[in-house]
Amino acid sequence: MARAGEDLATAPIDLAIERIRAVYRTWNRDTAVAQMRGDWDAAFGGGTAAVTCERVSAGGVDGEWISPANAPEHKAILYFHGGGFRVGSVASHRDLIAQIALASGFRVLAINYRLAPEHRFPAALDDAIAAYDWMLGKRLTPGNVAFAGDSAGGNLVLAAMLALRERGLALPVSAVLMSPWTDLAATGMSYVTRADADPIHQRPMILALARDYLGGQGDLRDPLISPLYADLRGLPPLLIQVGARETVLDDSVMLTDRARAAGVDVSLEVWDGMIHVFQMFGAELPEAHRAIASIAAFLGQHLHIKAERAPS
Repeated sequence: MARAGEDLATAPIDLAIERIRAVYRTWNRDTAVAQMRGDWDAAFGGGTAAVTCERVSAGGVDGEWISPANAPEHKAILYFHGGGFRVGSVASHRDLIAQIALASGFRVLAINYRLAPEHRFPAALDDAIAAYDWMLGKRLTPGNVAFAGDSAGGNLVLAAMLALRERGLALPVSAVLMSPWTDLAATGMSYVTRADADPIHQRPMILALARDYLGGQGDLRDPLISPLYADLRGLPPLLIQVGARETVLDDSVMLTDRARAAGVDVSLEVWDGMIHVFQMFGAELPEAHRAIASIAAFLGQHLHIKAERAPS
């Protein structure tokens, strides 16, 4: 939100919004998915964070280790990027991931899971689990691994943990969710109450992405598709961050309520004036730095290394 006396047109949040709109306004019904992905990566890729990046095949899934200096080898974060299961990649999210790595002191494995419409549910979920299995094969233990993800990636964080639990396998020690997309049926009242406040995401767009992910098959309320409807018992501690302007705000609020009712240790942070995955906009938003500092503190608490605060 603009400070007192500040021109709203130059408020930092408006700079972030314009970056997104600059991409969206070039698309129409005839824009190819490949073009959308290229545009998204070009708009949000890059970054100058002091990390090392190493390409790997994580159980057959294309991935990248993003590591700060002196990161412990026996602790790591597995990151799932957002993009509505249609766009997004390690490239588009590399700077955000790098900032989390730097602030927390932990190395991060980020993966390019398969995207729709070419690869529909459960391809992305299968890739997420394959990458986790690969990490455990590298002598990382579940107690030394945390999951993190934004938007559709937040969905994958939850779905992967639910699938692992169903198989009787060990879960990660904790998980971070940024603007998680937990309800592909889009039932939250925030789609109405935040429709005017959210400059980007409206319910028809969300439902179109959901249809794309499922391809006309499956139940939108299947817990592995929409984790909001899952039995959440037994999940590890969760940190959820969401912007107060988001139409998908209730995806986080309702998930928090259901998780707490199931006995899960969950912390919800609703950031005033912020938009979907505002943490990506560190160049524009001081709130992004503070949110990442909170993420780092949470990860440090559960991975048992004191995290340094990100700059405010």
